[in-house]
Amino acid sequence: MDYIEISAKNKDEAIIKASMQLETPSDELDIQIISEGSSGFLGFGSKPAIIRVRKKEATELEAEEEVRKISEEAIRAVSMKPEKVEKAVKETKAEAPVKTYSKRPSRAESKKHEHRGEDRPAKKAAKEQPKEAPKQPEKPVKKESRPIELITDEAEIAEITKRAVEFLEGVFEAMNLEVQIKAGYNTEERCLDVEFVGEDMGILIGKRGQTLDSLQYLTSLVVNKGKSSYVRVKLDTEDYRSRRKETLENLAKGIAYKVRKTRKPVVLEPMNPYERRIIHSTLQGNRYVETFSEGEEPYRHVVVKMKGRRS
Repeated sequence: MDYIEISAKNKDEAIIKASMQLETPSDELDIQIISEGSSGFLGFGSKPAIIRVRKKEATELEAEEEVRKISEEAIRAVSMKPEKVEKAVKETKAEAPVKTYSKRPSRAESKKHEHRGEDRPAKKAAKEQPKEAPKQPEKPVKKESRPIELITDEAEIAEITKRAVEFLEGVFEAMNLEVQIKAGYNTEERCLDVEFVGEDMGILIGKRGQTLDSLQYLTSLVVNKGKSSYVRVKLDTEDYRSRRKETLENLAKGIAYKVRKTRKPVVLEPMNPYERRIIHSTLQGNRYVETFSEGEEPYRHVVVKMKGRRS
């Protein structure tokens, strides 16, 4: 299918308009941003957002789904270690204290003992038991996290870059995808930046960046294997991270306005930690609303509510 051109006040509205016109969900559209658009000053000099969009072919959607499945299987393969889990379960069962329950005396037996001037069996047993010293509260075990250090050694940079590129090349080769990989160490952000260049990069982005996040997680595992310090890895293509950040910032401002107007809290969709931080950071200085996260991963989400009001 050929591309069509859509214009609207802003990029998000243009995408919604295209989705309605083509009767297709936005995650099944191939979208190219021609112009982000601008609001101008006091309404003067405003420019519309312009996008080129088309429906993705069935083969493209199948490829996206295949990448997603491979990513999920790889994550499970890396994170799940059955032999260690089984061992931990056995150790827990062996160390677990065995609870014993004594038979409670009947009311008639209790009265019988009282009539004879004897203590009740339970009280008598309690008297015979020596008092144990109060247990000291156990100190919580602090998990050691590997520090994110600035890497200056060129040989080490070359090594982690090679690890990342070789791993990703293997993934793309298995998927029959032609992708150019550009990698370099960013000293300012202390992370390994990896960029993908090629056609139909929407396949590697996935719905709301889920495929890109999965690949980033796996690449990070490969790069940091056996290292004492932690190396951050950031994967990007077609400037998706920057565009997503801008979209989330606009979303946060829009939600804040809605909450202030309706005075009712709004629960956002589940997001990863990076995206939740963007929402929190954008509304941190807002005079009227506040944000907090709730729920467990991967369903943890942000709630926006009026300050001083219970949710």
